[in-house]
Amino acid sequence: MTTEAILLGTAQDAGVPQVGCYCATCERARKDPTQRQWVVCLGLVDHPSHQSWLIDATPDFREQVDALHQFAPNCPLAGIILTHAHMGHYAGLIQVGPEAMNVQSLPVLASPKMAKFLAENAPWAQLIQGNHISLEQLTPNVDVNLCANLRLRPVPVPHRDELSDTMAFVVTGPTRQLFYCPDIDSWDMWENDLGASVADVDVALLDGSFFSPIELPGRDIGQIPHPLVTDTAERLDGTDCEVRFIHLNHTNPLYQDGPERAWLTQRGLGVGHFGENWAL
Repeated sequence: MTTEAILLGTAQDAGVPQVGCYCATCERARKDPTQRQWVVCLGLVDHPSHQSWLIDATPDFREQVDALHQFAPNCPLAGIILTHAHMGHYAGLIQVGPEAMNVQSLPVLASPKMAKFLAENAPWAQLIQGNHISLEQLTPNVDVNLCANLRLRPVPVPHRDELSDTMAFVVTGPTRQLFYCPDIDSWDMWENDLGASVADVDVALLDGSFFSPIELPGRDIGQIPHPLVTDTAERLDGTDCEVRFIHLNHTNPLYQDGPERAWLTQRGLGVGHFGENWAL
């Protein structure tokens, strides 16, 4: 496999177990490390050029960089690509500064609004001032070449843009395409059609935060909008694309075998798991 995507995490921003939560899923993960889930992150590896990239720098950045090195030891990190400014997607940048990796001029690719947020706010601005990261602005819906074998297209999606806008990505390799969308408020609010977008790619990794609206008793799920897995699955009925749900909240029953996962499997759809990879 010369060029590939590797799933390095599947959880919502807080991971599993979630701090301060003692539900059955989180308690199971505390007792059994194999049940722990890192925050959603995608590795891109181009073996011919000996380079790799991470889409998002999560709170589990340290472990995910190590995992990427284990999967592709001859492909050091060549850059980080950011989706948006929610905690699970950029907070790991703190690890590249002088207290940790102390990298020099590591490319960080982000939308103009995301880049502006980083440049104008500490401690992220210090990473720029210290020449630890080099911001490269992405133009929405315009392809950028990561290397000869990998091309990236940022696709704007609607998602509670308190600090920055939000991007999904179409990743194009020598032979296949992958659509990566860990966060979106609603498919109906998106200017693109989900079915048509998925039909154009070979693999789609999609926001699967919640299976049911009753997962967070006592909280208004409308304040943290995400499309329900059931809604997304119905929209993708009959698709030929290989679909995996990612960004699962710790409350999501899809973490375990059961009727919900069986329901999904019957529709030819799946749940992403750490280490799953796809040739591009």
